[in-house]
Order: sequence, then structure tokens, then C-alpha cells
Amino acid sequence: MVEIGRERFVLLSSLFVVFLGFLTALLNGRSDHIYRTLVAMLGLSVPLVLPRRLPDPPAKLRPFLAPVYNKKTMAVLSVFIAVHVSLVNVPFTSYDLFHKDWRNADMISHFLGGLTVWLIVAEVLSGLEALGVRLTRRQVIVYSFVVFYALSLGWELAEKLSEGWIGFITESTENKLRDLTMNTLGALLGLWVVEKRGYPFRLG
Repeated sequence: MVEIGRERFVLLSSLFVVFLGFLTALLNGRSDHIYRTLVAMLGLSVPLVLPRRLPDPPAKLRPFLAPVYNKKTMAVLSVFIAVHVSLVNVPFTSYDLFHKDWRNADMISHFLGGLTVWLIVAEVLSGLEALGVRLTRRQVIVYSFVVFYALSLGWELAEKLSEGWIGFITESTENKLRDLTMNTLGALLGLWVVEKRGYPFRLG
């Protein structure tokens, strides 16, 4: 019998949850969620396939691919994706907690998204030494938050610019600030877990 590691089990379970979301989208006739779940399943398949097909990636790409090859990082990412997809359409129901039935559900996605994005950015930065870019532990932390906030603010700006043609993402300034706050809390949890638990990687 083949033993499945904890992180791989989490990834496969998340992929199954997203598949249930895909079936739900078909049952409800939601083309937007069909597309969303297909993209999610494709994305979650990458860390399952790429390390096997390309076990030794080019040296110049290794720091940037490090999160994909790290089963622990991918387990965190998979939980975020599975939860987010399930909030947009709860499996085998018509509930859309994200856009209609409980608009505050986006706090969960922003928290988990902040955690995941910061972990990925920090892991990439901490691996740049392989390319001759040597950063201290402090620099990795500072630069990771700079990049993290650039991405967070860029996302909120993109949403704001999209309001004219995607009505359901219309949000107030207070909501935007709340989103950034939840992103930050997620990132801070990521920093704490890395520093205190060495999970999913260690700095320095």
C-alpha cells in the first residue's frame, strides 16, 4: 500500500473539494464558477505533476519555483484555494457566501490569501542566494512585506477599476481597508509560523 504524506493528502483533499465545486457549478448552471473551478483544479495539478516531470529545474528558475516544489507551501495554497472556491458556491447548494448570502465571507479569503501570498513571496526571496543575491533574514522579511503590500494594493486597485463592468465587486473604502487588514493579519500569521515553527520553510 502506498503511503500518502500529510501535505500530499491535504493537496489531494483540496483538489477533491474543488472538484465538488465544479460539479455544483454544473448543477447550478453557473458558467463563472465552472471557469473558476477548472482554473483552480488546473492550478492545484501543477505541484502534483511538475516535480515529477521536471525533478531538476534550471538553476536560474529554482528560487522562483521553490514554492511549487515545497509540498508544505503547496498544502497551504491548496487550502486557500479550496476554501475560497467553496465560499463562492458552497458545494451542492446555491449559496454564494462571497457575493450574495454573506458578503463578509471575503474576510476569510483575504486572511488565507494574505497568509499564502506572503509565504510564497518570502520563500522566493529567501532562495535568491542561489542566484548570487544574498539577503539577510531581516531583509527578506522587510522586502517580502514590501512586495506583499504592492501586490495587495495592486489587487484592490484592479478591483476598483473593474467596478464599472463587474458590478458584484463594488466595495466601499471601508471594505477595502478591511480587506487589507485581513491580508496583513494573514501575512503576520505566516511570519509567526515560519519564525516559530519553521513551517513551511525556515528563514536564513
